[in-house]
Amino acid sequence: MQLPAEAVAATALIEVVRISALPVEQGAPYPGRAVAHWAETEAADALTLIEDLPGSAQHRCGFSPGWSIRAYEDSLDQALFEAAFCFGCHEVRMHGRAVPPAMTTQFFDVDTPPAQALLALFRAATS
Repeated sequence: MQLPAEAVAATALIEVVRISALPVEQGAPYPGRAVAHWAETEAADALTLIEDLPGSAQHRCGFSPGWSIRAYEDSLDQALFEAAFCFGCHEVRMHGRAVPPAMTTQFFDVDTPPAQALLALFRAATS
């Protein structure tokens, strides 16, 4: 999967969100509860795992994401990007000031080890 390289390099903190609904307007943050904050090695490892997600064909489920990550630089004021993951339709939707239009919608293979490891990280964040 592609992530905006400059944003990845600038990321100091990742906020993990358990999504409770879809945003009301395009580009707004996904509503939900922040369940974890990853910094330093945890953040870098998570971003590497996401970049290692292999591509997939689109599957139809209506896009019902369960998790998102918000990447912040040191200032922590505005997210560099947010990526919402739907493990039902294999889709990731990204938005934010660092996301070029070509990266806003991507698909990943949910049955691969990187995807299963990412899902395990998300689930562990809620326990």
